[in-house]
Amino acid sequence: MCDIRLQQLHGVSVTRNLAGRSCLSGHRARGRRAAHNTSRSVFEGVLWSNAPMVMSRLQKQIAFVVEVDKLKTVLRQSYLTDQTRKENSAEHSWHLCVLAMLLSEYANAKIDLLRVMRMLVIHDVVEIDAGDTFAYDGAGEKSKPEREGKAANRLFGVLPEDQATEIRALWEEFEARDTAEAKFATAVDRLIPLLHNFHTAGRSWREHGITAEQVYAKNRQIEDGSEILWEYARDLIAEATNKHYLS
Repeated sequence: MCDIRLQQLHGVSVTRNLAGRSCLSGHRARGRRAAHNTSRSVFEGVLWSNAPMVMSRLQKQIAFVVEVDKLKTVLRQSYLTDQTRKENSAEHSWHLCVLAMLLSEYANAKIDLLRVMRMLVIHDVVEIDAGDTFAYDGAGEKSKPEREGKAANRLFGVLPEDQATEIRALWEEFEARDTAEAKFATAVDRLIPLLHNFHTAGRSWREHGITAEQVYAKNRQIEDGSEILWEYARDLIAEATNKHYLS
């Protein structure tokens, strides 16, 4: 902090601060301001010269943000734990990110958690066009790759080319389930519906007549991403069977 006592010394204002150090102003401060203003003018000149390109890119990004708002209207078969309604796919994606953040320590291999969460945020975006495919819908599973591929082309195509390529690659990585990150992302994606069904007394399972064998077979992929989470899931399925949530 500088005090208010000023002394003129060769055209430079000098003040003494409370620690006894000199704080310079005057010519030097004006010089710094001039340099700053020059740099700012150069920056603004570059910015304005690229304004059309910047705005075009921004408009595409905003268009994608507005478009993916539609994910909130895509209903899944799982009910909220209070059973007031079915969850939507945007809520599902958020919930998966929370789960991944908390449970990443149980992954079978070392993973890039940020990459996992980015995958989970976008993995169901294609449902805006393709709709949610119920996990136990055999016919729907057969047509799913084609439907979701077309959706990916349109939706990711809204973005600037570099981001479209990057996000499309994340989505394809999730679908392929070859990397440690994709395997763990799939594990939490499978675990969440188990939790919803268990905590709603198997409501969605019972509505569709799903058996314990079906649930066990569908969720075996959890083991590829986390053996610990698969052990937990097996116990959950067994308990759900004992409680007659599953036939």
